[in-house]
Amino acid sequence: MDFLTSNSFLLLEKSMGFLWTKQAAILDNIANAETPNYKEKVVTFEETLRSKIETAARGTSPKKDVRGILETSEFAVTEQLVSTRMDDNGVNVTTQSAEAVRNAYQLRYVMSAINTDLSVLRSAING
Repeated sequence: MDFLTSNSFLLLEKSMGFLWTKQAAILDNIANAETPNYKEKVVTFEETLRSKIETAARGTSPKKDVRGILETSEFAVTEQLVSTRMDDNGVNVTTQSAEAVRNAYQLRYVMSAINTDLSVLRSAING
């Protein structure tokens, strides 16, 4: 299997897209913290992917099944319908700020992993 089309590299690619979308949703939540009737956006991907991969791992051809799951898995942006304020805004700025920092660290880690993998590939090509 080619390195750039491996399951691990595809998972890194999907993780980067998920984290980027999550960061955008968090920043949108913070920007709309004072907007009446605004519902907090939540991006989901990890739980669904984990359960699909665990199911595929128990199948007859887990490597092929996992590849198909990785290729077709997408993340979803949903609105939290719970609001605790009088103006029906469900954004907690403190929680969102902490989540933005955590997400930024995760983005940095995934980018570092991608850069490391590509550096190894570059070294192999250059000899």
